[in-house]
Amino acid sequence: MGDSQDWTAVPGAAERARSMLATTWSCAVTADGGREELVGAHTVAEDGLVLLRVPDDSALRTAAICAPRGEPSAVLEFADVAPVPVRNRIRARLWLAGWFTAVDEHLAFRATRVVLRQSSGATVVALDEFAAAGPDPLAPAEARLLTHLADAHPDAVERLTRLVDPESLHAATRVQPLAVDRHGLTLRIERTRAHSDVRMPFHTPADDIAQLTERMHVLLTQASAASCPRALQRQRADRDR
Repeated sequence: MGDSQDWTAVPGAAERARSMLATTWSCAVTADGGREELVGAHTVAEDGLVLLRVPDDSALRTAAICAPRGEPSAVLEFADVAPVPVRNRIRARLWLAGWFTAVDEHLAFRATRVVLRQSSGATVVALDEFAAAGPDPLAPAEARLLTHLADAHPDAVERLTRLVDPESLHAATRVQPLAVDRHGLTLRIERTRAHSDVRMPFHTPADDIAQLTERMHVLLTQASAASCPRALQRQRADRDR
């Protein structure tokens, strides 16, 4: 990071994957023993090792014990769900292929392949980058921050649309905050039968809530100084009636 302005900054794939592991509450596990949906059962070590708590009689535990050591034997799937109600709430999916070992009351899962799918497409994440990356510092608070912005400050969301290209707002029926990370805020623009996302990068990354507050204040100040395309659209519509 630095102090230079970077209007294209987005989280890297490895950081995005680690953020999902740190914040998603559930995962699906497919192994020789079948498929199991686990809720609140995983934790993540600093190097990306995933630890799962499963019942002693779980088929996953049996599969882990019986599988050849070090050979890919299972796939973990995580879904990143937007905390604010929007159309198509799945923001990304993450797949980890790898193998289990039994460690005390846990199953330790070591990934041999990491694939992240976002709206832009699928990315294979390099294992060394995955191990070295950490979650976005705002990830633990993202759900609370977005929900508060949508519920308590819809006027601020409306004001931020002044920074959006008017063409992107054509026929918009609703705008909601979709995501926030240290690099910027993403808005989802919904239409009757479609939607699109608009990224609003911060002038410099935010590493904590205090810095995020300052970055949002800068965006809102810029928005206040801009014309309001949605208001102009409403005015034209009123005149045409």
